Amino acid sequence: MSEYNWEVFQTAIGQTFFIVSISVIVGGLLGLALGLVLYATRPGNLMANRPVFILLNIALNIVRPIPFVIFLVAIQPLMLASIGTTIGTNAVTFALSLSAAFAVSRIVEQNLLTVNPGVIEAARAAGARPISILLTVLVPEALGPLILGYTFIFVAIVDMSAQAGLFGGGGIGDFAITYGSQRYDWPVVYISVAVMILIVQAGQFLGNFLARKALRR
Repeated sequence: MSEYNWEVFQTAIGQTFFIVSISVIVGGLLGLALGLVLYATRPGNLMANRPVFILLNIALNIVRPIPFVIFLVAIQPLMLASIGTTIGTNAVTFALSLSAAFAVSRIVEQNLLTVNPGVIEAARAAGARPISILLTVLVPEALGPLILGYTFIFVAIVDMSAQAGLFGGGGIGDFAITYGSQRYDWPVVYISVAVMILIVQAGQFLGNFLARKALRR
């Protein structure tokens, strides 16, 4: 890899870390909030509200199966109104954050449903309010599986970030295509793939470690 390509590669790594980190944080928080609402409003649960639950459930079922590239194109009007652009790193990060939020919300809902109902009833009997039960009982009880779920989303976001170059977002995927495959420079491609694998493995290792600690509490 030439010195010029190395400098561009460093920039691409920085772009990937920016896209992934912001998407995980923003998408993770939005998804957690959405998942809590989805769980709480489910019929028979803490804040049962059938119309709200049905609306959210339908929205999730519509958005989640959409491939990321098509989703990114579909939300361009929203993107333009929100951040003023439909191309670049910020645009890709915006789209990834929204996409991640929908995926995380379903993971949160499914993991909260596995919590022993007896724990919830005990909290209710102690006079805890629904929001308090959600945040101080349910989330801690499901923390280990939730961490594993977020780890899965992290890996998916790294994967989707490789498509950032299609919309001028840069990143390692764009670098591998532009400076690697299009120029038949296969070492550049393999180095890019190796870095992506390292990022994924590091995230997976950290997620597994934190999940084990949470499960042993």
